[in-house]
Amino acid sequence: MTKLMTSAVALTLAAGAANAGGIERSNNDYGFLFSENDQVQLSFTHINPDISGTYTPALTAAGGGENKTGNMAKSYTNYAFAYKNNINEKLTFGLYVNNPYGAASEYTQGVYSGLVADWDSDQIAVVGKYRVTDRVSVFAGARYVESNADITIPDLLVRSRVGSNAQGIGAQAQTLGAQAQDLGAQAQAAAAAGDLAAAQQLGAQAQALGAEAQALGARAQTLGAAAQDFGTSMEYNATGRRVGDWGGILGVAYEIPDIALRVALSWQSEIEHSFATSESIAGLGIDVDRGDTKVTMPQSVALDFQTGVAPGTLVFGQVKWTEWSKWEVRTPEYEDVTGVAVTGFDDDRVTWSLGVGRAFSEDLSGFALIRYEAQNDNPTSRLSPRDGFVSFGVGGQYKIDNMTLRGGIEYAWVGDAEDASGVKFEGNSGIGVGLSLTVDF
Repeated sequence: MTKLMTSAVALTLAAGAANAGGIERSNNDYGFLFSENDQVQLSFTHINPDISGTYTPALTAAGGGENKTGNMAKSYTNYAFAYKNNINEKLTFGLYVNNPYGAASEYTQGVYSGLVADWDSDQIAVVGKYRVTDRVSVFAGARYVESNADITIPDLLVRSRVGSNAQGIGAQAQTLGAQAQDLGAQAQAAAAAGDLAAAQQLGAQAQALGAEAQALGARAQTLGAAAQDFGTSMEYNATGRRVGDWGGILGVAYEIPDIALRVALSWQSEIEHSFATSESIAGLGIDVDRGDTKVTMPQSVALDFQTGVAPGTLVFGQVKWTEWSKWEVRTPEYEDVTGVAVTGFDDDRVTWSLGVGRAFSEDLSGFALIRYEAQNDNPTSRLSPRDGFVSFGVGGQYKIDNMTLRGGIEYAWVGDAEDASGVKFEGNSGIGVGLSLTVDF
């Protein structure tokens, strides 16, 4: 029973954006630490998503009449390596190398055409497991994640954001100007009443607010004029240089080996990247190489379980919460001229999975798996335009001497979504395939 395939991270695939929320692409399989022998595992997954949307009539007109976005999610391949060594009866060492996060978005049709975003990450994680009793184990470790990012936002989208920000700043300037006039009137009234000290204080406040209102008004005029100047490009380009940072891992597990029962709770801490960022917008004279952009890769908590339900049959699954609401890309120059972040997620995500594995012989076994992430109906990022998903996967493994070959395929129905501009992404899907080779020694 314990040799039955119980966890298939290389096989439980998701279609592009239909990973466990946000931009997650792979997990560390801590169940690997509980395998019987010392092992090395090599795996790869290839994901082919199909995610497209329909523009609103206003955006269709602005984009030259094209009402479809085209498939904005590029296919990608992940590779992973894992090593596990039983140092003694109680202590186990594990090493993971993989691609934990990623994004590959490119719009080629309509008003969003030219919007491109790429995020690449690599991870090395080192984990130690200690068997406290025959049934209780604890594990802990550290993970080091390196990431880099590039984004291009086309002229019309930046121009629209700058224009909206100019209107907001102008409204703020008018509010401050009205407040300054009111304080000035109060100062005059205080002077007429003979309260010169109060008049002086109110007058100083009025002057300060008036100066601030004038500065904001000038800023609004500059941005508004730039947004209306179609003779210059407002395309935005940014690069976050590769940076690496550390995070922690903690976990505890309870087992009943006789019935192949194991329940494990694991936590991965957040990791904060601080990217050295270059930004440019030609139409605003922005070409800087000094920015500092902080991005939080979210913490997560996962509950994994498995249990035998009949001879040769195993049920397994996972419930995972990830704090994606903390992930936001807010570059300094872009925020200064638009008033908003480049991209981000508003909600945390909980992903559920449930599967069954069946041993057909000592060498051959298979599995079926369903996964689910609920929709929240909030506006979504146009760089990851999906809201929840349902997926179904099947696969199997074959053991030859000390080697085990696994393979699987998964199809995902990607949840319908709508971005802040009203673009609807509906009827989307994706398919993924995976292979892994495990060698016992």
